[in-house]
Amino acid sequence: MSTELTGAEITVRCLQKEGVDYVFGYPGGAVLYIYDELFKQDKVKHILVRHEQAALHAADGYARSGNKVGVALVTSGPGVTNAVTGIATAYMDSIPLVVISGQVPTPAIGLDAFQEVDTVGITRPCVKHNFLVKDVDELANTIKKAFYIASTGRPGPVLVDIPKDVSQQKAHFAYPEKISMRSYNPVTKGHSGQIKKAAQLILGARRPMIYTGGGVILSDAAAKLGDLVRTLGFPCTNTLMGLGGYPATDRQFVGMLGMHGTYEANMAMQHCDVLIAIGARFDDRVIGNPKHFYNEDRKIIHIDIDPSSISKRVKVDVPIVGSIPDVLEALLKLLKTGKDSPDHSALDAWWAQIDSWRARDCLKYDRASAIIKPQRVIETLYKVTKGAAFITSDVGQHQMWAAQFYKFDQPRRWINSGGLGTMGFGLPAAMGVQFANPKGTVACVTGEASIQMCIQELSTCKQYGLPLKIINLNNRYMGMVRQWQEFFHGNRYAESYMDALPNFVKLAESYGHVGMKIEQPGDVEGALKEAFKLKDRLVFMDFITDQTENVFPMVPGGKGLSEMILV
Repeated sequence: MSTELTGAEITVRCLQKEGVDYVFGYPGGAVLYIYDELFKQDKVKHILVRHEQAALHAADGYARSGNKVGVALVTSGPGVTNAVTGIATAYMDSIPLVVISGQVPTPAIGLDAFQEVDTVGITRPCVKHNFLVKDVDELANTIKKAFYIASTGRPGPVLVDIPKDVSQQKAHFAYPEKISMRSYNPVTKGHSGQIKKAAQLILGARRPMIYTGGGVILSDAAAKLGDLVRTLGFPCTNTLMGLGGYPATDRQFVGMLGMHGTYEANMAMQHCDVLIAIGARFDDRVIGNPKHFYNEDRKIIHIDIDPSSISKRVKVDVPIVGSIPDVLEALLKLLKTGKDSPDHSALDAWWAQIDSWRARDCLKYDRASAIIKPQRVIETLYKVTKGAAFITSDVGQHQMWAAQFYKFDQPRRWINSGGLGTMGFGLPAAMGVQFANPKGTVACVTGEASIQMCIQELSTCKQYGLPLKIINLNNRYMGMVRQWQEFFHGNRYAESYMDALPNFVKLAESYGHVGMKIEQPGDVEGALKEAFKLKDRLVFMDFITDQTENVFPMVPGGKGLSEMILV
């Protein structure tokens, strides 16, 4: 016999049924009944952030690193508008989130009530789907749909907007075991004929390339990708979002590709004759201008769960829509059981060419510098953590250096905002990562501009005892902005200089954490070792780095992958 509960009780019961451990949020008038019900139970723990944007980033980091749906709870009006940046960040990177927002009572909707905004209208462009629940009888079913939509197919954020009166009204509670939606049935199995065509192209390749993105991480296909790469002996590159999908320390990995990718990865992408794209979308930061990427002799195989991502920017020859693990399993079966194998002599010649590109050592920097080089900090971070840490980043030069110099051998260890490029993401995302991995080592690589976007979350870290390690690469500039101004705007540094920075050590200490300032290259390793020995404390490390250092290689906007600036 079903039980009659209020909408607020139903909401919390649904979260319990979904096995939700943590909800990241901030209370307000429209969600107080839901907060009251959270207070009455202990299965679902609430994490109080200091800003709604941080709630979304924390839920996002939790989802990315923990392979679960992240959940955030915000109030109406400014609560949900503060959350939009975090929702859009998750949407651009296909991260499964369920966002529960409060709304003014249904009779007041559309009347410009206190703290009312059109949440469904505002979030529609940056969610996978959203709902406004006007009938408490539909609440449980709607929340079930939200978790299903968020976590299946191409993942993404789903928002459920609950008016205050709906959270007070009562209904019989019955949570559905399964959900069926006539309008939403994502394909999982790839077309067998297309997979056969792909196998034929692969076996005939003379200059092959495997190009993978975040889809490999999100679908937990890293092991199958590794099997494919090693079976074929082909070179492999990852996008920024795909790092860790294939081990960075393996010889067949040619580095990240794209705007700040390695010379060897970009040249191999540009000159291959068969390209196998897996869970990647050929975006502008990866291939630059599509007209410069076009090559009539190149054949492209594209595997993706989302049909709208295929041939969106680059026309492909063999599209395969389906779940990446399922498609790779079928492809591997064909390749392993067939009589044919790739042309090894052609492959040897191709590897010789790649190794000649690799010999350019495109990531070299001045290791004898008397000023701390940011690359040195990341290399030392990798050494001190033995490559086993979870690394979050903000957005800018420090993000690119982390991607280039921290060798990710495992998936779900590199957590960053790739699609939206959200400054302020790193610290709250690291909080979510730590909750998802309580015994893990979590470090946030940031810059002095980005960290100030959500620096109030140092308070959240203190409240919950999160022992994060913050690596602040402080060059007193908005570094990537300054780099573009140097290259393309005649050294006119319009508003990129940070001339009123706080004392980060004292600021960290004022929140109850440990602060360190590091100014000499010889002190970098010792400071990092000391910080990581403090296993139960948050340590803010302020590294004073070279103001003039730029990220290389760099493909200028609108140019092709072979038009890199190397020095």
